[in-house]
Amino acid sequence: MSTEIKKYNKWIVILSIAIPVVVAILFGVKIDAELPIFLPPIYASINAFTALLLIVAVWAVKNKKIKLHEKLMKTAITCSVLFLAMYVAYHMTSESTKFGGEGAIKTIYFVILFSHILLSIAVIPFVLITYVRAITNNIELHKKIARITFPLWLYVAITGVIVYIMISPYY
Repeated sequence: MSTEIKKYNKWIVILSIAIPVVVAILFGVKIDAELPIFLPPIYASINAFTALLLIVAVWAVKNKKIKLHEKLMKTAITCSVLFLAMYVAYHMTSESTKFGGEGAIKTIYFVILFSHILLSIAVIPFVLITYVRAITNNIELHKKIARITFPLWLYVAITGVIVYIMISPYY
């Protein structure tokens, strides 16, 4: 393994641990400030756009449009970072909204929510490893892990939108 890849691996481990820990810590921080805009529909839209980017990126690579694929994937990563920043900012400045549904819909909501949260943590190292394998031109290994990363990331993006739609009547 090259020194460059070892350097990236160290950062993948650090970020895969630090991001969820920092987000969890920031959830406990409350800032007495009102944001000028209501963020949940914006970051839900970013999730929807990310899902679309992921689908188009897979189409692009299957059609040998490698530069387009690269641009779409970099944009998807940027959107995910932007989503996370807005999500944390919202939860630092606003009280969490409680889901008001009852019965089976409440169970469905919490199954989707918990799977979304768990997989949003799990997908971090997959995205980072997939990206590093691409930028280090390790394309065969990139393809192998991308087959796992893509459905996980797509699930997280889509379920983020579903969670927003399900909780939006209770804001």
